[in-house]
Amino acid sequence: MLSKEPIDLSKIGKENTDKEILRLAIIAELDAINLYEQLAEMTEDENIKKVFLDVAKEEKTHVGEFQAMLLKLDREQVEELEKGRKEVEELTEK
Repeated sequence: MLSKEPIDLSKIGKENTDKEILRLAIIAELDAINLYEQLAEMTEDENIKKVFLDVAKEEKTHVGEFQAMLLKLDREQVEELEKGRKEVEELTEK
């Protein structure tokens, strides 16, 4: 259910460390979102469901914060995200 640290951060060059820790933080937040949304689906208690979904929503904000920081550091990531957005537009316009 939960991801493991995908790389050994001690083996990453200093010039890439910040980008990698931001990516790791994004992975952790996505795992948390998945977990909380799955738990919300499992419960029949509407109050518990509301709390889990609210916390999941907060985690989505955290993903946005970490991604914003990553995009400040990684120009290639910005370019590739834009390419991906354009590809989806082209594929879904038809």
